[in-house]
Amino acid sequence: MQMGYGLWQEQTQKLVMTPELRQAITVLQFSSEELAGYLEAEAVQNPVMELELPDWLAASREHALHKPIGAQRETNPLPVESVLRSHQSLEDHLNRQLQLLKLSERELRLASFIVGSLDSNGYLTMQIDEISHICRCDAEEVEAALQIVQSLEPTGVGARSLSECLWLQALEIKNVPEPVFQIIENHLPDVAQGRTSRIAAVLGITLQETQRAIDLIRSLDPKPGRWYTTESAAFVVPDVIVERVAGDYVVIVNDRSTPRLHISDFYRTLLQQQDGSVPSETRDYIVSKLNSALWLLKSMEQRRQTLYKVTEAIISLQMDFFDGGVAKLKPLTLRDVAERVGIHESTVSRAIAGKYVQTPQGVYELKYFFDSGVTTSAGEGAAAESVKSLIKSLVDKEDRKEPLSDQKICEILKEKGIRISRRTVAKYREEIGIVSSMQRKRY
Repeated sequence: MQMGYGLWQEQTQKLVMTPELRQAITVLQFSSEELAGYLEAEAVQNPVMELELPDWLAASREHALHKPIGAQRETNPLPVESVLRSHQSLEDHLNRQLQLLKLSERELRLASFIVGSLDSNGYLTMQIDEISHICRCDAEEVEAALQIVQSLEPTGVGARSLSECLWLQALEIKNVPEPVFQIIENHLPDVAQGRTSRIAAVLGITLQETQRAIDLIRSLDPKPGRWYTTESAAFVVPDVIVERVAGDYVVIVNDRSTPRLHISDFYRTLLQQQDGSVPSETRDYIVSKLNSALWLLKSMEQRRQTLYKVTEAIISLQMDFFDGGVAKLKPLTLRDVAERVGIHESTVSRAIAGKYVQTPQGVYELKYFFDSGVTTSAGEGAAAESVKSLIKSLVDKEDRKEPLSDQKICEILKEKGIRISRRTVAKYREEIGIVSSMQRKRY
């Protein structure tokens, strides 16, 4: 076989991932909040781009800049979400209470150190010996300081275990039956597993007395420090809004939550000058930045169109859900929507990633509509979420003294035409946070 060099031409097709295509893919998978941050970062690097902030964001920033330091509180009523959690940290709340007590300097220092050692739920994460070694004091002094911390509000802070936390809270309640303390000390695992009969047999009390004691324990807060945080409430901004107008569903892409992109008039005027006052290097730089801005505008419009078409396809394929609620949800795959819109499945996946839709039925993540399911007796599909809704409805209506077992729920669903196994019922029940029939049983 003779070897040698040669030169020839060959025509082939290749998919090249250009920077513009990569940017279009990136913009498509952004949510509204992520897109706003991306546009602001691009505007910093591209002088040709000008951003017009949404009214709510511009007003918020202007208020933050011009608000006087000693401004009085507004007289408008506070929204509900502002009172759900305290904007004061647990450590600040406890230290403020310590300042009101008559403590020596040493006691205050030890108690403050213990407060600083609590986790976000109010539990003490350090051992007594460890605190004693760090603070160079006796273990008895640490124990005394810990008792001071445990006397503060909320009741249960400073506990070293779940049983101690519940014990401290039970002590604050008047006329607590003795079995409550015995269950807290020795039978919390049995409470979690619903072994009411076993607890009653060990303690020698009736099932009714055991049930009342367990109910009281479950009314206590296992994480007393969780309501004190400096974190503000998180809100979901819908990327798409679906409204019912004259019997039809209208899709509105929520552009109001993202900044509007404009081309600077100043640089556009510079390009129009033909008198040679603008150097060629400057002109080339402006042209490149202008092309980049125009491509970003095109990518944003493509994102809007894709999101609009995908949402329309979802409405068309899940019309029963929009009319009747979760119980009418059907199984849906990416391929179903991709074929309806005429795009690739990966494009649908990017279009729905991290995005929410506001519907007459509530606010849902777009991925919520893509769900597997089970087969009905008619050969059609029933989405997992609709089956979960039926299971929850059955459990809500059951007799608490004779709760429905997974097998019984399976038989009832089969009577309704839904073919499902007992294991699948147990899986769906656990996913929606419903305990087993043994744990639901009342005496």
